[in-house]
Amino acid sequence: MLNIKTSRDSLLKPLQSVTGIVERRHTLPILSNVLIETNAESAAFVATDLEIQIKAEAQLAKPAPNGTVTLSAKKLQDILRSLPENIDIALDEKDGRVTLKAGKSRFNLQSLPAADFPRLTAGQDAATALEIPQSALRRLFHLTQFAMAVQDIRYYLNGLLLSVNGNSLHVVATDGHRLSYAAFAMAGSLPQLDVILPRKTVLELSKLLGETADPVRIEVRQNQVLFSFAGVEIVSKVVDGKFPDYTKVVPTHYAKRIALDRLTLLQALQRAAILSNEKIRGVRLVLTSNSLCLICSNNEQEEAEEELSVDYSGDALDIGFNITYLLDVLNHVDVDSVEISFGDANSSALFTIPGRDDFKYVVMPMRI
Repeated sequence: MLNIKTSRDSLLKPLQSVTGIVERRHTLPILSNVLIETNAESAAFVATDLEIQIKAEAQLAKPAPNGTVTLSAKKLQDILRSLPENIDIALDEKDGRVTLKAGKSRFNLQSLPAADFPRLTAGQDAATALEIPQSALRRLFHLTQFAMAVQDIRYYLNGLLLSVNGNSLHVVATDGHRLSYAAFAMAGSLPQLDVILPRKTVLELSKLLGETADPVRIEVRQNQVLFSFAGVEIVSKVVDGKFPDYTKVVPTHYAKRIALDRLTLLQALQRAAILSNEKIRGVRLVLTSNSLCLICSNNEQEEAEEELSVDYSGDALDIGFNITYLLDVLNHVDVDSVEISFGDANSSALFTIPGRDDFKYVVMPMRI
């Protein structure tokens, strides 16, 4: 028996936290629903797609009896969004139907049996647990997730590696053409740990994590990982596979090195990209004494050239890249300047942040 009386806003925020994973068209109709559980002074919203489950809690204005019900996640969210802010609402369930009242508005909604809702339960085996500030984990994801593969046959690339080594947490993503690595120093030493998070889990976490020093607790169990923070609990399956050894991909002895203002380079690449070939998206980087030229051309014989002044006196270099891969890293690294290191025309380039070793971005060259 569900009976809730509270404000619209107290339900909408936790509901929005869970609906990102709800599949609107699914072979199991109940997966389009959200499970609502009331317990004294709180209501919990639970959504799942069988790979990931998100639970978020709402504090109720008035105590409610224990009850469970499932409702269409999209319809309930759309109704709550359309109501005025801070309006009082009442949810009452009777005979498999739920009535939602708010002011002079009334909605009768169909429910599906709560007993049929599939739950992902966190395994009870001993977990490796760690805590990290929400803002730090959010930043690690921001610096790496754009390099994840999308629907690659090598399924372990369609996710992100979470690796603990000693007192450092490493996050790595690669699609086979570029690799992004970010690290965060942890307090104390932790046991060795490597798990691959599914792409969907990473994207949802990135949306829900806040810019706050409040902690997120990460528990790694057999075939699962649990994230808990700010009244939100995410249980996710992990990707079964072996992530490539990223340490072998990151160059360490490049002699050609230039430092550039990030925004200046980003804007020059954005202008040059206007005349790049729409299919291959290539850009040539021509490095000579104190000069870096960015050159894009297309099938219409159009060409864009941008010249930047750099402090460089080494051998000349003419190398091609996918311009999208360069724009991606420059858009995600929020720093004033970046450092780029090169080998030869057939070797990958390395992007780093001057004076820091907690971020590395490797991008493979392409023939243009």
